[in-house]
Amino acid sequence: MSDVREQYEAFPYPARDPKDEAKRLIKGSPSLPVEMDHCLWGGQRDWSQTLRVLVAGGGTGDGLVQLAQLLHGAGKPYQITYVDLSTASRNIAEARIAARGLPNVRFETGSLLDAATFGHFDYIDCCGVLHHLPDPEEGLRALHSALAPGGGMGFMVYAPYGRSGVYPLQAAFNRLYGHLPPKSRLKHAKAAFAKLPAAHPLNRNPNLGDHKQSDAGFFDLLVHTQDRAFAVREWLDALTETGWALAGFAQSGLYDLGQFADVPPDVDPVTRMATAEQLRGTIKTHVGYARRSSDSPLQDLDIMARIPHLNGADAGKMAQAVAAKGLPKLRVGAEEITVTIPPNAARLIAAIDGKTTVADIIAAADQTPKEGQRLWQKLETALMPWGLLHYSGFLR
Repeated sequence: MSDVREQYEAFPYPARDPKDEAKRLIKGSPSLPVEMDHCLWGGQRDWSQTLRVLVAGGGTGDGLVQLAQLLHGAGKPYQITYVDLSTASRNIAEARIAARGLPNVRFETGSLLDAATFGHFDYIDCCGVLHHLPDPEEGLRALHSALAPGGGMGFMVYAPYGRSGVYPLQAAFNRLYGHLPPKSRLKHAKAAFAKLPAAHPLNRNPNLGDHKQSDAGFFDLLVHTQDRAFAVREWLDALTETGWALAGFAQSGLYDLGQFADVPPDVDPVTRMATAEQLRGTIKTHVGYARRSSDSPLQDLDIMARIPHLNGADAGKMAQAVAAKGLPKLRVGAEEITVTIPPNAARLIAAIDGKTTVADIIAAADQTPKEGQRLWQKLETALMPWGLLHYSGFLR
């Protein structure tokens, strides 16, 4: 048994109790249907067609449960295949799906390197997995081979700067305790960790907290034997080399160099993102979507025909705050982000319900098309870079 598989048999990650499914649904990017549609299909997917999904390296099931529940709750047809090496993790994921009574989920114990043997899929969820492979590019190629034409992937991989302090500890703990069984390794690593100076980079890093949440979180963060972080340029290069193209990051604003400096016109887009990542210094994961590089570009839908959604925000409360010029700062990881929205855009925000087009929202707000589109552009500029505004017909 490999060290990685042995780890997840001993400490399924993330730590989850199926009984908690009665109390909450854990949500986050990627694999939110509206966000998927926005990034991968230009907000134009036909949701009456069955969505074939592969959850590759699904762990204890956060992405699986989220996607199955949201699709089922909206009455959209789907077929999901879950694959993971760890039987302990699979058992928890299965129990969570059973607790919710969700249909159309098939469970397999296996490797994502064999993805194509499980079928061809319209969407692949692969979060927190590729950076634990001996050869992440091999994993990307395997997933590419399992993707149906016009499909896409939601990914999460580790980034280096927001994980400061992690890798020296991984190296030290595995040098000292790597020969021990996982539970003994954890015991000794936690004892050593307790003696670290307060000024250690890990103790001074506000971006990380898994090691404080559970034994599985501590082991996964600080005792992992196979863990690679990608700077954004390295990740985009890996996608390109394996036949993928970036469709978009969940929060593209994190990579906006213009927030920090005037950008010379001859600086290419990847260098802009790489420089912004270095200046920001807090990005701990890259989260986003990718498509086949050989697929045809998406055709833009006229802005007036698009159906907007607010992600994780109450339209009424946001509208009230904007009208009162009191929109609070947005929390992005350990950062606070300030956005500016004109108070007269409040009526537009209040009408966002995930079912109404931009044209109808503008008309209901008694705005002329020209003025309404001007205000709408300001909304896009303020909210879209932070993943708060998406376009999709998912709820129609």
